[in-house]
Amino acid sequence: MQNGTRLAAVDLGSNSFRLEIGRLEYGQIHRTEYLKETVRQGNGLDSERNLTPVAMQRGWECLARFGERLAGFDSTHVRAVATQTLREARNRDEFLAGAHRALGFPIDIISGREEARLIYQGVAHLLPQSDESRLVIDIGGRSTELILGSGLEARVTESYRVGSVAWSMKYFPDGSFTTGAFQSAEIAAKAVLDEALETYQRNAWEIAYGSSGTIGAVCDVLAANGWPAGEVNRAGLDWLLDKLVRAQSADRVRLDGLKDDRRAVLGGGISVLRAVFNLLDIDILHAAQGALRHGVLYDLLDREQNQTDHRSASVQRLARKFEVDIKHATRVSRVANQLFAQIQPKTTSTEISRYQRKLDWAAWLHEIGTHVSHSDYHKHGAYILEHADAPGFALPELHRLSLLVLGHRGKLRKLEVDFDDDVFVKQLFALRLAVIFCHARREPDLAGISLQHQPAGMRDIHLTCRPGWSDNFPQSAHLLRQEALAWQKTSWSLVLSGCNSG
Repeated sequence: MQNGTRLAAVDLGSNSFRLEIGRLEYGQIHRTEYLKETVRQGNGLDSERNLTPVAMQRGWECLARFGERLAGFDSTHVRAVATQTLREARNRDEFLAGAHRALGFPIDIISGREEARLIYQGVAHLLPQSDESRLVIDIGGRSTELILGSGLEARVTESYRVGSVAWSMKYFPDGSFTTGAFQSAEIAAKAVLDEALETYQRNAWEIAYGSSGTIGAVCDVLAANGWPAGEVNRAGLDWLLDKLVRAQSADRVRLDGLKDDRRAVLGGGISVLRAVFNLLDIDILHAAQGALRHGVLYDLLDREQNQTDHRSASVQRLARKFEVDIKHATRVSRVANQLFAQIQPKTTSTEISRYQRKLDWAAWLHEIGTHVSHSDYHKHGAYILEHADAPGFALPELHRLSLLVLGHRGKLRKLEVDFDDDVFVKQLFALRLAVIFCHARREPDLAGISLQHQPAGMRDIHLTCRPGWSDNFPQSAHLLRQEALAWQKTSWSLVLSGCNSG
């Protein structure tokens, strides 16, 4: 990626939506613009865990404003991520469809652990280089992320379903601040976070950092009232709690440094923060400048290079864990990409590389299900990927990868896919044909084999074999005829020329 490139990250948090725009200069991203709107989607979930129409509308209107600012950006230079509220929402697909239209770019729902990894990346990139062992904490609207890391590497990541919006709604529903309510909220938060004790114990880190949201708001209030700037300590937390209880309600709190958009979620946020302090034996929590959105920006850089793409590392780790036949996976990958290159229209080299990398991952992992059972192994493989802990991947990306693995063999009608998605269909064609050509688990003879796609609008893929090929490879020719029959039951077709044996 060239110096001067503009990059943008959109963070759809449970309390606020944020847009961060930066310019790349010699490996560093320098902010050029930052927008934040308090949307409070986290309190827009009803008892059935559906986003209310009002909450969805608030989100769409905000994203439309962000979208106007992002007009003209290259699609590969913008990434939008959604967190806990949309992980929970049962009607998230309805919201995401409208959100995509409003923003103009797709939105990835990321897992809790992936959110934690990206938070650490954002924090680490904006801190001075150091080998110190770090604990990073981010208390969001409906989740809290805890990360252990050093340098730019997050070693341990976890996400817990406790946050400022959720706890404020549950324990301070009418905004009343009482000692009893704070005690109940803190005890409940400790119950959720209790399992973090063993992993994040005091001897596992040297210095603690707090990112964004609640922690940033508490730092601002404490600094404005004479406490040390850029940190939260126990005495400051006790002082702040006393101020809230004395005020008796959120509406009556009068504190320098307190922004109005934080008032409604302050009680829940303080309760969770005190629980973290007490559980993990924290004395001082330093304010970090980096946050999730910064991690998303730097992850965009990593995704440009296969060597630094965390998704590639996750694929390799999964391949090792499930004892993939690396030699065969590499063979299938190479053939699949050769075939895909013949039918995918030439666009930019970056786009082609991105498509082929994802096809490569599917080829590498198409047999991971055999570690469970050889019977229906493609179904087992798809299930594994749907539920895998795979740093770097958003949930929709893992789902798409799982569909390729599920669809690399067998019936096509079982796939719940959009057959209007030309790129995915061509990736699926290439992978299925590569598996057929490599069925004997040796290098296939592809001399004189060509694959073609007719002009736009046509859904015929033409496979041409050289004279005599089908007589030399009758089993492969039989499998190709079966493949052509399978595609007849979709809106696409595989047309064979010279591939009939005998």
